[in-house]
Amino acid sequence: MTLLETLAIDLPIIQAPMAGVSSPAMAAAVSNAGALGSIGVGATDANGAQKMIAEVRARTSRSLHVNVFCHQPPKADAALEAAWLARLRPHFEKFGAQPPERLREIYRTFLDDDAMLAAFVAAQPRVVSFHFGLPSAERIRALREAGIVLIASATNAAEGRAAVSAGVQAVVAQGYEAGGHRGVSDPDAHDDRLGTIALTRLLVRELDIPVIAAGGIMDGAGISAALRLGAAAAMLGTAFIACPESEADAGFRAALASNAAHHTTITRAISGRPARCLANAFTALSAGVADRDVPAYPLAYDAGKALNAAAKAAGETRFGAQWAGQGAPLARALPAADLIATLAREMR
Repeated sequence: MTLLETLAIDLPIIQAPMAGVSSPAMAAAVSNAGALGSIGVGATDANGAQKMIAEVRARTSRSLHVNVFCHQPPKADAALEAAWLARLRPHFEKFGAQPPERLREIYRTFLDDDAMLAAFVAAQPRVVSFHFGLPSAERIRALREAGIVLIASATNAAEGRAAVSAGVQAVVAQGYEAGGHRGVSDPDAHDDRLGTIALTRLLVRELDIPVIAAGGIMDGAGISAALRLGAAAAMLGTAFIACPESEADAGFRAALASNAAHHTTITRAISGRPARCLANAFTALSAGVADRDVPAYPLAYDAGKALNAAAKAAGETRFGAQWAGQGAPLARALPAADLIATLAREMR
């Protein structure tokens, strides 16, 4: 059985599950158009995930892909966190605000979230994928026994092999070009920064499960190129940010349509993990900041979100987590279904 048959989709196109951008309306539109629609639930709890899944299913009976974060819980470091808040204080004060008194763990990892696991087993989305690592063998077994197809991110061959050993059925080859958070299992380990072309070929040759290419793919020509590399499908995220169904705010959309789209950068300062973002005021303030000086994910994200909220309240939109890949200048403001149809025509 091919990957498309396993996923019950018609086109080798997967919309990336971008938390904060992907919406149930977008996922449903993509799935109804024959591709695989996705939602990211790493930024919500089990009740929120259940609501989002229900909203998708109210719009489509086709396959749904749900993504979770499998990061290691952060280790508190009071001195480091206090120093980070002190560093950000002048920026908060510029907008008439104060930083949080302390940093909170705003996102729970799937590694120990029993309620989220139970929600998936009950709802049985067609696909669940893992980012930042892999859950326990028991959790993987429970999901597979529920008939759910499992996918994991890999940024190098070792992560791909670990995914195969864990029992997932496909891997996403996340190239360094990709927008959003790097899927590395250990953010402090050396990153070879493999691009999508090289990584896809490495994983296709080494692994005996399907490979999904991701990173810098924005149109049908890119999808076709990924398939020629041996990928079973392509995952596109930045391509969907400008869609009307996207939850990207007006500031993000304006930045994506500007010269900023030509300048992306990797930063830890916003969330505590390396992630590719449009170069903006937040990435500028992090210039020269050592990784060791940024609190762990998602503690740093608590401060990052608070600073963005303070800035937006003052009319400044350049402090957001404007996650986007290197293909950002190729983004098109089309309804999601029209974008899928356009991608299919371009592939042909």
